Amino acid sequence: MIKIAMADDHVIVRDGIKAVVERKGKDMRLVADFSNGKDLLEFAKKEGADVYLVDVSMPVLNGIETAYKLQKAQPSSKVIMLSMYDDRITVEKSLKAGAKGFVVKVSEADEILEAVKAVTEDKVFLSPSVKGYFENGLPGGKISRARRRKQLTPKEKEILQLIAEGYSSKRMAEEYGLSVNTIHVHRNNIMRKLNIHKQADLIRYAIKEGIAHI
Repeated sequence: MIKIAMADDHVIVRDGIKAVVERKGKDMRLVADFSNGKDLLEFAKKEGADVYLVDVSMPVLNGIETAYKLQKAQPSSKVIMLSMYDDRITVEKSLKAGAKGFVVKVSEADEILEAVKAVTEDKVFLSPSVKGYFENGLPGGKISRARRRKQLTPKEKEILQLIAEGYSSKRMAEEYGLSVNTIHVHRNNIMRKLNIHKQADLIRYAIKEGIAHI
């Protein structure tokens, strides 16, 4: 049985979700609901649930802070954010706070059940209206090597190859007619995009991905 706890300051929203879970939520049960994040956190510390549905905008403690504190207190818990808004900034803040799902409140009621099922299977669930924001990967999430490589510009791939082949920044600058500072900017961008922060690891990556042959 998947235990769900919820915090939303609108009674009509809580009642609506409660009805959907009771009527259609196979192997799901809403064990507690609150009007603010502070009370939800207190419940989490004492009893806890498998999935938390958290409204982004709440009094006392907003949803973003609630999600962050829940993840700190219970790293294994799954948080799904609920919001009237589907702007990119709100979604990104939610995911960076540790939420595994984001459901826009104007969505079909069954979407809540889909989201609960998805996050319990260690998947990320996003309402269709916000999925397009993250075609290049989720903020703070793991991105495949192939996708990371696609993020590199042709120039960055060339510089990565030269780095792996042992070229110094000065020599690369001479090759391309650029300043050493510009080469450093390219190098930093490559490391940021690939999430690699040591030159030795960068060289290994370039060799393994066939960008450089040594």
